[in-house]
Amino acid sequence: MGQLIAKLVGIFGSQEHKVIIVGLDNVVHTCPTIGSHVEELVLQKTHFLMWDLGGQEAVRPTWSSHYSNTEFVILVIDSTDRDWLLTAREELYKMLAHEALQGASVLIFANKQDLKESMTTAEISQFLRLSSIKDHPWHIQGCCALTGEGLPAGLQWMQSQVTAD
Repeated sequence: MGQLIAKLVGIFGSQEHKVIIVGLDNVVHTCPTIGSHVEELVLQKTHFLMWDLGGQEAVRPTWSSHYSNTEFVILVIDSTDRDWLLTAREELYKMLAHEALQGASVLIFANKQDLKESMTTAEISQFLRLSSIKDHPWHIQGCCALTGEGLPAGLQWMQSQVTAD
């Protein structure tokens, strides 16, 4: 997760928009986030305050303490780990059911798209049942956290949600 934040910060750089980033234990082969980490990104004069909450099972119950005033949820999926998709789907729907996230938009980064064994964004979307999400704008974006590919497109979608309001 920390590597993903670092790449996002390297790509970009009014009003501030709160974003929470969550992923499960094994999304990126780096040291996991312990507690939370906050960075600010600026994209065309739009400020995003990015809260990386970490994804270890022990800290997931604390995620909701960060939901207040959140406009965007970024869920990072390991596109090669089919076994974790059920857990990711359960955690996503728990978050979206929380009252404090009623108006939040959802961006799903399908990471590790550079690997041959990765699932496509369409496969992940179907497994996560994203088409059933009617009360939250959502977008799934393939990416590679190591190279940064796909990250600008995901952030541009977020910015389009801000300007659409």
